[in-house]
Amino acid sequence: MDRREFLKALALTGCSLAMPGLSGWALNNASPKADKKLLVIFLRGGVDGLNVVVPYGDSNYKSLRPTIAIGHPGTADGVLDLDGHFGLHPALEALMPYWKDGSMGFVHACGSPDETRSHFDAQDYMESGIPGKKIVPSGWMNRLIVELPKKNTNLQALSFGPILPRIFSGPGQVATVSRANGPEKMILDRPVVAKAFEQMYGSRQDELAKAFHDGMASHREINKALEAPDAAGGQDMEQVVANKGAPNPSKTFGKQLADIFNKDGTTQIAFVDFGGWDTHINEGTGKGQLANHLRPLAAGLNDFITGIGPIYQDTTILVMSEFGRTAHENGNGGTDHGHGNVMWMLGGGVPGGKVYGRWGGLNTSDLHEKRDLPTTTDFRSVISTVLSNQLQVASPALARVFPDFRQTNKDVLVQA
Repeated sequence: MDRREFLKALALTGCSLAMPGLSGWALNNASPKADKKLLVIFLRGGVDGLNVVVPYGDSNYKSLRPTIAIGHPGTADGVLDLDGHFGLHPALEALMPYWKDGSMGFVHACGSPDETRSHFDAQDYMESGIPGKKIVPSGWMNRLIVELPKKNTNLQALSFGPILPRIFSGPGQVATVSRANGPEKMILDRPVVAKAFEQMYGSRQDELAKAFHDGMASHREINKALEAPDAAGGQDMEQVVANKGAPNPSKTFGKQLADIFNKDGTTQIAFVDFGGWDTHINEGTGKGQLANHLRPLAAGLNDFITGIGPIYQDTTILVMSEFGRTAHENGNGGTDHGHGNVMWMLGGGVPGGKVYGRWGGLNTSDLHEKRDLPTTTDFRSVISTVLSNQLQVASPALARVFPDFRQTNKDVLVQA
């Protein structure tokens, strides 16, 4: 506790929030920016945040995890030092340049205030943006679409995966992308089938007809964008692994994301998810199961950032998961369902190079139910700040994106 530096607190009123001491990160009432972009990556299964951003400076860390604690900086497969107290998992080494240049930061002890340990419920709450309510008709990213200025495109919002996720459910239009080596073919690409559907819906004016035409237009725009040659002469597209059953991020997901962002400048928000982060058994340390998931994720993020070049300055990337893991390792060399976690932030406007959060340490008395990292920062606080600062979504619109959430003084972020 003595080592924490409380950053300069800014006054909060109504639904306002500021990143203390970080100019330009206060909620505002400006018009939304159409050139700013947001990528959200969801790690399904509950990634172990305590072994991602590791509090190696806390003496309790090693005693709580005698076989899965990651070593200090400078040891074999030890953490990559961040600030003398926290370190980054060595499998994320590809991302260290972004920490050093100040475009990557973390918020520890962050997550949903709901205490459920159910994957299904926790993911639903994080995606609906309304924790504790099971019947919500839309996801927060879909509600965000409704608040953004409309573009003359079907690709303003993209979901990478075979099905539309909960986070994108709702009335706003979303295009889905799931590809493998060249333009994706579907049954409606067959001339006979397409003609039959056109005859069925072509002259109709109802909602089903609109949905059909919008969906086909999105499909054509995606294929057109991906068929366009690269400046270097062109390359095949490979499928994004973005479904709940995928054990690892695809090695090429970052390149595909970059190609989409580069070839169609109208894309503004995107979502991709990866499964397999439920490490109950044999989690590993600097090497092992968790490392084998983190390494391709880091490589893919690096490919994406490198691939979009100057667009990175106008892009924010958020990496989140439904909950963290227990502070104690279990008897199987793994960790069980926990509570608070770590949220990642990357991008040109991110106040990086810092680990934020109200960090109370790993003493038993400081843990949630004497077993988990507590949630001391609501995930909606971080997202609201990003939406305000980067996309310039005003406070009234934010209240519609997260209708059951209002910022309070507790939401002021401090450096952990």
